[in-house]
Amino acid sequence: MLHGIGDTVTLANGIEMPRLGLGTYKSAEGGDVESAVAYALEIGYRGIDTASIYDNEAGIGRALAASDVPRGKIFLASKMWNDEQGYDATLSAFERSLAMLQTDYLDLYLVHWPRPETPETWRAMERLLAEGAVKAIGVCNHFVHHLERLAETATVPPMVNQYELHPWLQQTHLLGYCEGHDIVVQAWAPVMRGRAAEEPGLVAIGDRHGKSPAQISIRWLLQHGLTTIPKSVTRERIAENADVYDFALSVDEMRAIDMLDRDERLGPHPDRFPDDRPMRGE
Repeated sequence: MLHGIGDTVTLANGIEMPRLGLGTYKSAEGGDVESAVAYALEIGYRGIDTASIYDNEAGIGRALAASDVPRGKIFLASKMWNDEQGYDATLSAFERSLAMLQTDYLDLYLVHWPRPETPETWRAMERLLAEGAVKAIGVCNHFVHHLERLAETATVPPMVNQYELHPWLQQTHLLGYCEGHDIVVQAWAPVMRGRAAEEPGLVAIGDRHGKSPAQISIRWLLQHGLTTIPKSVTRERIAENADVYDFALSVDEMRAIDMLDRDERLGPHPDRFPDDRPMRGE
């Protein structure tokens, strides 16, 4: 049952992670990301997701340092970029993120994209976990075959898989695999990169509940027991994304949204993501 923004899910190692967090992809370094994080914490968000490639860790660090919310109450996640993978490179990337974020530990550290170096990257992450520098470790954008390859050498399985998931791209095979292996799924692009309003089915359901299509998509994910990190830098949208606990979708409405799946990917494909693409990846 969903109760509110304080809801958490228990990871495989017993760590509690917020079901709803603030994504900071494309949130610019400086005032934008600082004000977004500050406001999110003010209204009850406790999960903050970033990455080295987002170039905003320093701004998030300043916002966390200035917040009245104790660091121990905040679930802070970051990721290393592709050129930071490998054993030694990962350890160095982790230390850079800690310094930028003005913290001495992370709650979750993630492999941003699958790479040939990921097994060595994971070995470094297992070390960070054993040393207590990070409370949980996971991956992003990993398909089943990526997870199976990692399992060949991993001592500690991933606790989280963060990947693109929304009504148009439901990836049920991957979801089933993760659920069967005690890997918590965290959806990025939950409101379809702003295109939720283009989906008539979400609009119609939203009209019945007095909610936006984006809120319907977020609620659908949460009712499926998933976690998600909608991103925004505007106060109105940050608040709207969290205002999804005063209604519930019916069984028929959930089923109708399930039927919207059309295998439409709005972000890069994990198996075709160019090594040298100069983009700020999710």
